[in-house]
Amino acid sequence: MQRTGVPASITLAQGIHETLAGTSKLVLKSNNHFGIKCKSNWTGESVSYDDDAKDECFRKYPSAEDSYKDHSDFLKNTPRYAVLFTIDPSDYVGWANGLKKAGYATNPKYPEALIKLIENYGLQDYTLIALGKLPVSDGSMVTTQKTVPEKERMDVDAGIEPDKQPGNGMGIQEKIPVKLVYPEGEFKINNTKVVYVKKGTSFLAIAGQYDIDLARLFEFNEMPQAEVANADQLIYLQRKRKTGNNEFHVVLPGETLHNIAQQEAIQLESLMELNWLKEDEMPAVGVQLSLTKKSQVMPKLTLKENYPIIPYSKIHTINK
Repeated sequence: MQRTGVPASITLAQGIHETLAGTSKLVLKSNNHFGIKCKSNWTGESVSYDDDAKDECFRKYPSAEDSYKDHSDFLKNTPRYAVLFTIDPSDYVGWANGLKKAGYATNPKYPEALIKLIENYGLQDYTLIALGKLPVSDGSMVTTQKTVPEKERMDVDAGIEPDKQPGNGMGIQEKIPVKLVYPEGEFKINNTKVVYVKKGTSFLAIAGQYDIDLARLFEFNEMPQAEVANADQLIYLQRKRKTGNNEFHVVLPGETLHNIAQQEAIQLESLMELNWLKEDEMPAVGVQLSLTKKSQVMPKLTLKENYPIIPYSKIHTINK
């Protein structure tokens, strides 16, 4: 997912569905976990298998890993699937329906089958981990939503490792935040067009490439004007939303309100308003910020000297 942008939840659900969870005759003889047929451009090994017709040609791979890699490359490099990469990678429902609409499968219930697998087996967790929105504890993965104890599930959903909860001998402040990883090129977060740029990237070049007025680019991202990006970061190509796609965001060490607003594709002013925050205030690590509706309580704040943020009013003064 980090290499191509194909959501991990979708990839896993397709692999499970296409191969009876890795037990089908085709996958056992070919390592072909997605039922991809040879096509005219295939130059690798192949096997014959009865599908729509007798003895059809299917791709054969040295390993399951090669099959997964080829499947992601197939979606990324096939023009008719290009529209999928404009969908938020965390929107598995949109991706499932998009695959069917683009002609990936003839089964009219294909999207429902993928969605059910993702929800039954908690496969969305893998997508969130790839996006850096969910940590991996001890090198292991959450198995299914049904078998994880409720308290532990809540801890994982909040981005906090269960053995590092306050009161367990280790404060949340000691948790190391996960590095966020995003696909290349234009994609969407919270139905908002965005690109992930590297440090040193020219803002003028970004504006030119995507045909956006340079001043508007800074306005969309609520940031002061500059020649180049001073860090790897998300740059939005249109105005962010007034509410988030997720219900809440748990503040991690080192985050600022601007960081959070960028991650969640929500306007900074809206984020502050929903959470009773002023320009010079920063919620403490571990606080749950509301992204969709007005919070019922004011958040616990961190000490101002520990909060390196550019005041919102100054950002807007620069942009005017």
